[in-house]
Amino acid sequence: MDEIKTKIRDIADFPEPGILFKDITPLMQSPVLLRQAVELLIAPYRKSNITAVAGMEARGFIFGSLAASMLEVGFIPLRKPGKLPHTTHKVEYQLEYGETSLEIHADALAE
Repeated sequence: MDEIKTKIRDIADFPEPGILFKDITPLMQSPVLLRQAVELLIAPYRKSNITAVAGMEARGFIFGSLAASMLEVGFIPLRKPGKLPHTTHKVEYQLEYGETSLEIHADALAE
């Protein structure tokens, strides 16, 4: 875990003053450490009966699709408004520096 942490760069005041951004691009340059990070991420769910992984753009697309592939389940993208071509559901939420929303295809999840 310590080696993975060394590959996540802190960028102060991005995208706004007072925000500490965690830059994962150095981690993504190492296939070994990236795989280890995803293995740690999915470890609690290996024996679950999950049927899909949902991921918020943009980092969630990277880690979510890798996690879904390793768990052998589907991936559901959660997108910014107006980016999905089919009927959607929308959820609004707060960030440290404002508010935003995400959309999901209405038929992306089953009960």
